[in-house]
Amino acid sequence: MTDNSGIHKGSLQFYPRVRAKKIVPSVNWKVVSGKDTGFLGFIGYKVGMVSACVKDSTEDSMTKNKRIIVPATIIECPPMKIYSVRLYKNIKVSKEFVVAKDKELKRKVKLPKEIKQISEEDFNDIRVILYSEIKNTGIGKKKPDIIEVALSGDKDKKINFIKEKIGKEITIKEVFKDNLVDVRAVTKGYGTQGPVRRFGISLKSHKSEKGRRRPGSLAPWHPARVTFRTAQAGQTGFQNRITYNSLILEIEKITGKNINKKGGFEHYGIVKNDYMILKGSVPGPAKRGLVLTPAIRPTKKQSKKKLQLVEIR
Repeated sequence: MTDNSGIHKGSLQFYPRVRAKKIVPSVNWKVVSGKDTGFLGFIGYKVGMVSACVKDSTEDSMTKNKRIIVPATIIECPPMKIYSVRLYKNIKVSKEFVVAKDKELKRKVKLPKEIKQISEEDFNDIRVILYSEIKNTGIGKKKPDIIEVALSGDKDKKINFIKEKIGKEITIKEVFKDNLVDVRAVTKGYGTQGPVRRFGISLKSHKSEKGRRRPGSLAPWHPARVTFRTAQAGQTGFQNRITYNSLILEIEKITGKNINKKGGFEHYGIVKNDYMILKGSVPGPAKRGLVLTPAIRPTKKQSKKKLQLVEIR
């Protein structure tokens, strides 16, 4: 029997192992699509993990019509608003129209003195810059998180949809209707760590001549250089990661169903806005901003799962 415990040592899937440039990751919107006209992304904030009691209604499941306990993650999703509209032509931004008018936003972000009307010129694609109303949460952060979000549908439907949403709040229920989402986030940072913690290499024998927590050899004589694949100390964590095909257990308003524990959730506090409960875990610590998008490569196994949330513990 082979030992696969160290199968990811130095995996090129996770290179380069450097700090993320932004706390809220960007998205390659070319690979994200949707069925109806609407936004393809939303920002949420990780509350923490709970044990969820669900009723399994999945066809051909061994636990069909039974209640089971699954791990779940709560994500608070405060409303978002449109900051600006971008017109793209030949893959470049041809024009941008700032449409936000909030007085409180003006204290945190630079806004133009005059708001220009969107002119429907020749363009290939249109996207919007959304900002989250993080001030409505208990996180304590005042400056909103801003992200560019693409839309699904054709050009005419997109621009009409955007004009209807300018100045209005966008909720999480308007964006997600399917049962699967992808979650992008920046993982918890650990700073500089050694190769044992960073790559999972084994400790050397206590009789080793030079150190225990280091690789046995950095490189061969020829080529006479240290390759980038050699396990060495460096930045650990605080990197962009994505979790595919997370199953949505529930999207609900806090006014309709209060899930807060007595005294609030540990390391987070009280959930005050709409929330989403996902099956399983997502990257990042509590209060970390996450980018939620429709699943770009849904699998049959995940798509056919039907779990109805009963309660959380």
